[in-house]
Amino acid sequence: MSKDIRIKKGLDLKLKGEAAHKIADTTRSKVYAVKPSDFHGVNPKMVVKEGDNVKAGEVIFYSKADEKVKFVAPVSGKIQEIKRGEKRVILEILIAADSQDVFVEHSKKNPNDLSTEEVKAHLLASGCWPFINQRPYDVIANSADTPKAIFISAHATAPLAADVEFVLANKLEAFQVGIDALTKLTSGKVHLSVKGKGKSIFSDVKGVSLHQVYGPHPAGNVGVQIAKISPINAGERVWTVTPQDVAIIGELFLTGKFNATRTVALAGSEVKDAQYYNVISGAAVSDLVAGKIEGDNVRVISGDVLTGAKVNMDGNLGFYSNTVTVIPEGNVYRMFGWMPFASPSVHSASRTGLSWLMPGKKYAPNTNLNGEERALVVTGEMEAVMPLDIFPMQLLKACLASDIDKMESLGIYEVAPEDFALIDYTNTSKLEAQQIIREALDLMIKEVG
Repeated sequence: MSKDIRIKKGLDLKLKGEAAHKIADTTRSKVYAVKPSDFHGVNPKMVVKEGDNVKAGEVIFYSKADEKVKFVAPVSGKIQEIKRGEKRVILEILIAADSQDVFVEHSKKNPNDLSTEEVKAHLLASGCWPFINQRPYDVIANSADTPKAIFISAHATAPLAADVEFVLANKLEAFQVGIDALTKLTSGKVHLSVKGKGKSIFSDVKGVSLHQVYGPHPAGNVGVQIAKISPINAGERVWTVTPQDVAIIGELFLTGKFNATRTVALAGSEVKDAQYYNVISGAAVSDLVAGKIEGDNVRVISGDVLTGAKVNMDGNLGFYSNTVTVIPEGNVYRMFGWMPFASPSVHSASRTGLSWLMPGKKYAPNTNLNGEERALVVTGEMEAVMPLDIFPMQLLKACLASDIDKMESLGIYEVAPEDFALIDYTNTSKLEAQQIIREALDLMIKEVG
């Protein structure tokens, strides 16, 4: 039985530069990158060396902690360079791409005819397993576990995030097959959450428990949906997958190929004609944004403005990136910027500007933090944007103190860094809440497991 999800706490940030509903192909990059840092907690063990030729979907490294979890090349070509940092940490594997991909051929399979172990083995061998994340801890799922449920959020509420229903409108067959595969992996249900207003293209998807979501961001965060549908108790595991990754899993079963192509929203106030592009994971940023942005004093973000990461123009897109946002750099100062109500063009969640009088207005924020880190003060602003049933400030303090007992009692198992993204944006203390939560989760993995 489905359960509607309605939340009131949160904040919809209305930004300029929403991607128009049209899709184009991008120029094929000469060099693609696979970055182990995209897979949090994975310590890679290389199986290729510089100069080796690889096919698209061929294993290039695996996780030292779980050798069955493999990571594959998104394109065919030659391993151009394995970039290393301090203490020989692998930063990037650069692949000089062929003009046309040659794929590793896996057999076509119908997941409905397979056992749980056979589906797992197919996903692990093909390199699709890293699409499956685990809660608690927000890391790649342990292939030895059986989750109590799997959650998929098809309603993206983050600012300028890609419209899931538009992106997957022509991939519903692959999406259904991906769902069929995921149902084999859990003893419980596969929960699919869609936007509450209007008819969803996912209404006819079989094998899922469908939920309609209402409310402001972060209603689309899968962590919020887990908390409302089936909260995680001690010792339990749930898995999460993004809708585009479900379709890639489905395409693997339909075609026998690992196809790392995804549809990315290029959005933001500095994009000339914001729209969607078909891009292979790890493509060069310059090939996506060249000729499409205004000026050069901009920041390119792989992801949305709340949770994404800065990428350089000579860098590459991340493994999971479905949105690329371009906004102005904040390396400028506003005259009398400290004065309330002096800048009507600046959005304010605390009513120190006039934006609350214009709820429909769209803004073009830059990267300026408008202040430096300050002491934590009880104002209620964190609770106003936190729909989870937790005390966010108390949890952050417990995390800063590395107090594991308090972290557990205050709900650390229920959260992921993205759940604190709005707190990063609204809190006047300017602390890096997402980073604090990430470090606390890493401590829990180390001390509790």
